[in-house]
Amino acid sequence: MKVSVPCMGKGGIDDTVSQHFGRAPAYTVFDTETGEYSVVVKNGGEGPADLMAGAGVNIMLCGGIGKGAAMMLQQKGIDVFIGASGTIKDAINAWESGALAKNQDGNCDSHDHDHGHDDCSCNCSCHSQVTLS
Repeated sequence: MKVSVPCMGKGGIDDTVSQHFGRAPAYTVFDTETGEYSVVVKNGGEGPADLMAGAGVNIMLCGGIGKGAAMMLQQKGIDVFIGASGTIKDAINAWESGALAKNQDGNCDSHDHDHGHDDCSCNCSCHSQVTLS
C-alpha cells in the first residue's frame, strides 16, 4: 500500500506536512510493504490527484483539503485522512496508530482566507477537526 503526504519543501521523511493539499510543492509517498519513500514533485501539468493516482497512491494524509480535491482523490480510489501535522514521519505514525480521521468530504470550505496554516492557530476551522496527541 502507498501512503502519500503533502510536503512544505522538497519532500522526504523529515519534511513538514503542508496544511493545504493542493498548494503543496511536493508529496512524499511511503510504501508500507517495502518501507521505502519516494517524492512526487508537482510538474505544472497534471493536477495533484492525477499525480497521486499515477504514483499508485492508496491513502492521502492531509492537514487540510478542500471538498473538490477530496472528491477527485476519492474518484481515483484514494482514501483521505485529515488532521496530519508535524513531519511526514509524524503523519505516517499518527495514521498507523489510528489518530487521523478518514474524511472524503474535505475540511476546508473556503480558500478566501489569505494566510498560512503552519501553526494552525488562525481559528479558521480548516484543520481543527482532529487533534493529535
